[in-house]
Amino acid sequence: MRWALVKVCVAVTTMVVVAFAVPLGLVIKEMARDRAFSNAERQAAAIAPALSITTDRDELERVVASAGSDAGIAVHIPAGDGKPAVEIGDQRAVGKDIAMTRRLGRASTADVPGGSALLQPIALSSGEIAVIEVYVPETEVSNGVGTAWAVLAAVGVALIIGSVAVADRLGVRMVQPAQRLAESAHELGEGQLGSRVPEEGPTELRLAAVAFNSMADQVVQLLANERELAADLSHRLRTPLTVLRLNTASLGDGPAAEQTRAAVAQLEREVDTIIRTAREAKPQTAAIGAGAGCDASEVVRERMDFWSALAEDEGRKVRVAGVDRPCRIPVARADLAAALDALLGNVFRHTPEGTAFAVDVHNAEDAVIVLVSDAGAGIVDPEAAMARGQGSGTDGSTGLGLDIVRRLAESTGGDVRIGSSVLGGTEVRIWIQLDGRAPVRSGHRGSVRRRRRGAAVN
Repeated sequence: MRWALVKVCVAVTTMVVVAFAVPLGLVIKEMARDRAFSNAERQAAAIAPALSITTDRDELERVVASAGSDAGIAVHIPAGDGKPAVEIGDQRAVGKDIAMTRRLGRASTADVPGGSALLQPIALSSGEIAVIEVYVPETEVSNGVGTAWAVLAAVGVALIIGSVAVADRLGVRMVQPAQRLAESAHELGEGQLGSRVPEEGPTELRLAAVAFNSMADQVVQLLANERELAADLSHRLRTPLTVLRLNTASLGDGPAAEQTRAAVAQLEREVDTIIRTAREAKPQTAAIGAGAGCDASEVVRERMDFWSALAEDEGRKVRVAGVDRPCRIPVARADLAAALDALLGNVFRHTPEGTAFAVDVHNAEDAVIVLVSDAGAGIVDPEAAMARGQGSGTDGSTGLGLDIVRRLAESTGGDVRIGSSVLGGTEVRIWIQLDGRAPVRSGHRGSVRRRRRGAAVN
């Protein structure tokens, strides 16, 4: 916008300067010409009285010399009364122009080499018409015109430069509030809810800033209400969880009892985490620093130890690969565990008993890929499954599990894709970026596809 205003101002000022400077320059040129011929007329008028008195050559030569410009004045006296024609000075005009002036009886101009000639007719006492020729050089006609044009050009350039400076200042006054508005909108989109726009600048931008600040305040209020609602709903779960915990105490000993008590204890911890997170005053928007995060291999081994007991009870074959060496990722341990639990829970809920499943961890140069696959019937509509609240295509599913996984991957700059696994069922691929950049669309991801046929995930 700033440069557009400058360009418009330059164009308008240039047109105005041209519209006024060119006619003014032409007027100055015409004035210089009029001045030169006015001087020639005065010289001719100084000789005219002598011609009306005498036609003697010697007398006329003295008069021409006294005019101070005898090299530029010529006198043409025709023959008459038995006297020959008299020519005084250097003739530059052709004979037909002199004859035409004598016949018309009025002053005229004629083009001659190096300039022009003023031809002034004078009536003699004998009744004949003499012609005074005054030479006007081209340099005298254009004297001062070049300087005038240079001054006009300098004034025009100064006006254009001044208009550019004024337009630039006006552009800055308009652009800076717009830039601040764009920056604040970008910051708000990144989760910096405290971003606001100064309400200054032109009226339209001030109104836009007021509307943006009002919108940001409403977003903050809505998020606060959502956090309170989530905390309240989570708090209500404490009572039935307490009843479950008390009931599990009466189950006695055994693997099933221990597994049930562990699940209830984990559920209580998750509810507490939800309450604390929901009631945080500020959302976490900063990137995880160096040394933070967790070991993906360790988390996968821990969660598979938990789920393998249930898998053994249901006769499911389990395979875990790629967890034999450490694999650091910029994700909190609890978040990764929650994502894995969501995916593995879906496997147990939506596939029949005896269905095999696998968890693979691939450590690339700039990303870590976690694959959760099963041998079930697959997902009919992967896009609907990835949409929050639309589920995975089965009855009773809310889709919140996949949404947890998606948010985990996107927090690192990665993504989640759903496709077909080599086991014949569904494969969910979690792409976790290690450097926070946008996920790679080729390279390592392509090599993983070749290793895992049919793994086109969302």
